[in-house]
Amino acid sequence: MRQALTTKNLTSTACHAPVQYKGNTARVTNIVVAVVSAVFCLARIIHKAVFSVGELGWDDWTVLGTVISGVPSVIIIDRGIVPNGLGRDVWTLPFDHITNFVRWLYVLEVMYFVQIAALKLTLLFFFLRIFPKPIIKRLLWATVAFNVMYALAFAFTGIFQCTPISHYWTSWDKTGKGKCININGLAWANGIISIVLDVWMLALPLYQILHLQLSWRKKVSVAMMFCVGTFVTVVSALRLRSLVGFATSANPTMDQVDVITWSNIEINVGIMCACMPALRVILVRAFPRMFGTTNGASQAYQVYGSRSFGNKMGGGGGGSSGLGSGLGRSVGASTSGKDPHTITYTKTFEVQHMDNDETSLVQMDELGAKKPKTQSSSTSISSL
Repeated sequence: MRQALTTKNLTSTACHAPVQYKGNTARVTNIVVAVVSAVFCLARIIHKAVFSVGELGWDDWTVLGTVISGVPSVIIIDRGIVPNGLGRDVWTLPFDHITNFVRWLYVLEVMYFVQIAALKLTLLFFFLRIFPKPIIKRLLWATVAFNVMYALAFAFTGIFQCTPISHYWTSWDKTGKGKCININGLAWANGIISIVLDVWMLALPLYQILHLQLSWRKKVSVAMMFCVGTFVTVVSALRLRSLVGFATSANPTMDQVDVITWSNIEINVGIMCACMPALRVILVRAFPRMFGTTNGASQAYQVYGSRSFGNKMGGGGGGSSGLGSGLGRSVGASTSGKDPHTITYTKTFEVQHMDNDETSLVQMDELGAKKPKTQSSSTSISSL
């Protein structure tokens, strides 16, 4: 193999063959998508931790963990893979660069198995938080368990796919002693299972949305929000196509550009999609006129404020004119027939439902027995 590469290099140079290089494209794509996904994640975490009354959930921690685990991958691609020949013809490289390239490729492969599973956990924990129906929760927890086992199985297999482990990056010249499993088959199996799991994870929320008491416009808008995740499945399919000849390529440093680029895009676009519901909440609060929805809050205030406690009392003591809760009829009835010198203490609570959590994007009114439709409001008044 070393002699063949040397001969190929000599003949290509003598024939003035064009020199190819795609390393800069892979490097720029790697940095750009990683920075954008990190910004999405930080915006989500900072808003949830500082500006929202909600607490950080498991989905917030897993998406943060996915971003953090992706930092070494970005550094390896930029400082390890590209300088050692990514995007160049393999016969133009020094032999030690080829060995280093394959070694870093091994590390990226194992890290990818962990990162893609962590990304799926983020979405699953998000679904667990917004879908309270017991049957859906059981299905989601079963999917979580399968995803964890799937990640552990592929990570373990990826680490020990060659015996000895170093045979992975020393066998390229066909001189080392050792054996490996079908590396191409391992990558294909992981890609296919990942796509099937993506489709299953998309079907669960869409099925649940169809059975919610929402207007068809709201159902369509929420369904479209979840369907954004199909873009990740499309990227996964493109990555799967790029895996053709993953382990049998005659020019791996050039052919791996598409595999590494699509793997990087898949992880980081998945992070962006996982953060989109939280970003919509941020946009609603920052630009309520543009992204908000009218929910009858002003009408609720008008209804309650237009009724005078004193009018409902039908006369009464001097302390009654200062209250405007609209619930005076029941209070008046309870005080009728009592000593006029008795002091009645009324406390009114006003609860405002704010857009401070992604769960407000999907109103969890489950279908049960047919119930009369009531006007919803962002403000509710209750009195004791």
